[in-house]
Amino acid sequence: MTSTATRRLARKHDTDPGLSPGFKTGPLGRLGIWVTDHAKLVTGVWLLLIIGLGAFAPQVEHNLSGAGWQADGSESVAARELAREHFGGNASSAIQVVVQSSDGPVTEGEGAKVLAEVTQMLQEEHRIADVVAPMPGATLSQDGSTAIVLAGAGGDTNEMVRVATDLKQPLQDLSVEGVQVNPTGSSLLWSDFNEANLDAMLKSEMVSWPVTMAILVLAFGALVAAGLPLILTLAGLVASAGSLVLINELVPVSIWAMNFAMMFALALGIDYALFLVVRYRAARMGAHESRKQAIAETMGTAGKAVLLSGLTVLVSLSAVMLVPSPSFRSMAGGIMLSVVFVLGATLTLLPLVLFKLDNKINKFALPWVHTGEHRSPRFAAWAERLWKGPIAWGMASLVILLVLAAPILGLKTAMPSIKVLPEDASARIGYDIVQDKFGEGGPGTLQIVIDRADADAAAEVLAGDEGITAAMPPMPAGDDSGYAMIQAVPTVDPSDPELAQTVDRLRADLPESALVGGAAVENLDLKAQLDESTPLVIGVVLALGFLLLLLALQAPLIALLGTLASLLSTAAAFGVARLVFQEGYGADLLGFESQGFLNAWAPMFFFAMIFAIAMDYTVFLLASAKEHYERSGDPKEAMVGSLAHSGRVIFAAGAVMVAVFFTFALSGPLPPKEMGIVLGVAVLLDAALVRLVLLPVMLRLTGKAAWYTPAWLKKVLPNITFAHD
Repeated sequence: MTSTATRRLARKHDTDPGLSPGFKTGPLGRLGIWVTDHAKLVTGVWLLLIIGLGAFAPQVEHNLSGAGWQADGSESVAARELAREHFGGNASSAIQVVVQSSDGPVTEGEGAKVLAEVTQMLQEEHRIADVVAPMPGATLSQDGSTAIVLAGAGGDTNEMVRVATDLKQPLQDLSVEGVQVNPTGSSLLWSDFNEANLDAMLKSEMVSWPVTMAILVLAFGALVAAGLPLILTLAGLVASAGSLVLINELVPVSIWAMNFAMMFALALGIDYALFLVVRYRAARMGAHESRKQAIAETMGTAGKAVLLSGLTVLVSLSAVMLVPSPSFRSMAGGIMLSVVFVLGATLTLLPLVLFKLDNKINKFALPWVHTGEHRSPRFAAWAERLWKGPIAWGMASLVILLVLAAPILGLKTAMPSIKVLPEDASARIGYDIVQDKFGEGGPGTLQIVIDRADADAAAEVLAGDEGITAAMPPMPAGDDSGYAMIQAVPTVDPSDPELAQTVDRLRADLPESALVGGAAVENLDLKAQLDESTPLVIGVVLALGFLLLLLALQAPLIALLGTLASLLSTAAAFGVARLVFQEGYGADLLGFESQGFLNAWAPMFFFAMIFAIAMDYTVFLLASAKEHYERSGDPKEAMVGSLAHSGRVIFAAGAVMVAVFFTFALSGPLPPKEMGIVLGVAVLLDAALVRLVLLPVMLRLTGKAAWYTPAWLKKVLPNITFAHD
């Protein structure tokens, strides 16, 4: 659209019969009016998106990949790919089928029959490469009771997780009295974990939706208004699920992308809808504006805050893309995609729904609700109290946050152990059997791929290393590649920190051509990559968050304080996480087995998510404060008015988010519990102590300086305002 056409459109809406004389509309206000003027087009586009993309949504759990937890470019990934290509698929992603007899040698009688059936089933699966029978001294236990049939990886890690999912039940069904069959290995672990995670997500969704609805009814005071955010969020989730299925045809997408997107988009979508609906009701029922003007004002104020908040969320999560790991990039991308759809629905579909329903959104209202009330007397009184005693209230909230954050100093991280799986999961049962029969390090066998000329020297190093309990003779590749492989069993469990020392020592002592791999080593390499990337991601998130807040508020001091305040709730949440997940406080209540550490991806990934949510509330509060300051030029009116007008929304939105996150902490495997607790505690502390106490106190203490903009900066920044005349 040309600049001349834009000006004509602006003049048209400024003099629209539905608008008061002199009422000025900005870009988002004009967008709101445009969608109401083109209702059929907007409705048609969204119906096409929801129906078209929704047709693919049911395939999301089956089509999305289950692996990708690796550090691209690492030595262990290189070793895995060489093993898969040159050694019949005998790589870390191969499937190990554990067959155990409780009645004599497993290679005789019923055990022999079951082994033959297992071998036949694996050979008939076209995605399996070589099938290796049990070998004495290697994959046949000394007492003869337990054997491992190795099914080589005939596809990438994602495909092998699908193979594991398809075969694990048929393989277990081959069990007979006295002979037990349990497939295990890295691919089975991710298959079992994804299955347990999906069950947990569905159970949590069943709990969170009614709880969320109840909170929304109390927040909105009307059943119809409370249902709008849920319907809107569902539309965004359906569209994003279908999009992920299509994207997966081009680039592998982790199933975790959808799992996290479900939870994150639900919470954010409700926040955004809550903010817009409350503002529309105030303009329509409180100020008695026309429908069109109410939409324009809502979009020009609350809509602008929602857009800036959504951009902040996208910016924060985009920093995770810096980590060279497919799982992290697809998880961040999946959440970002869902946020884009939810944001699009909030800024286009919701204004149209509000315009069409109008007063009907107040149907089935609770008797004590004042539908036109936008300024909350209770939060106004709370703001007055903070204004009179900022030091006492500010110090109290600061002390609480610092005390809760203190345990973070002793926080330990590692990649998840087998304890993240339910005890009846096939991968865990097989893991325990292997550990019992083949030694503590049996499930974490190392794979060393090396030039054949260096194989004997490598064997000597392995034989003399105190961290290796046994090493197989070098096995030459079946082609003319010149490679050889040595499999070595470490002395410790795959999740034991000592394994990292053994791997580091081997990489230093083995010949230069050696590549040390294996599933446990891939975890170690990913943790090393996460440790290296985390400071960079945190720094980028903070910098981009500050710049976006500066762009929105045009005030460097309060933008800086708002950014730094978000660190307090984040640190406190991780302090609590250490007490719960590392030290085990409340483990029985929450139903998990402590690993003695926090999962390695938590600091970086959860930080980005928490910061995104925290900045979400920051934008809501400070956008309201800036609107009041632009109108009055009075720091007190800015502080008191922002809490009076946005405090109730922040409180309700925080309650919804806490409810959503905590329901995910009540069921399922350990990582979703970690996410639920960490994010739930972070939101609780951020909404209750940071946004409703500490940040208003900062506005009180900084006064007009909070909103000061240097002249040179005014020339650089675009002019963004929130006030309407």
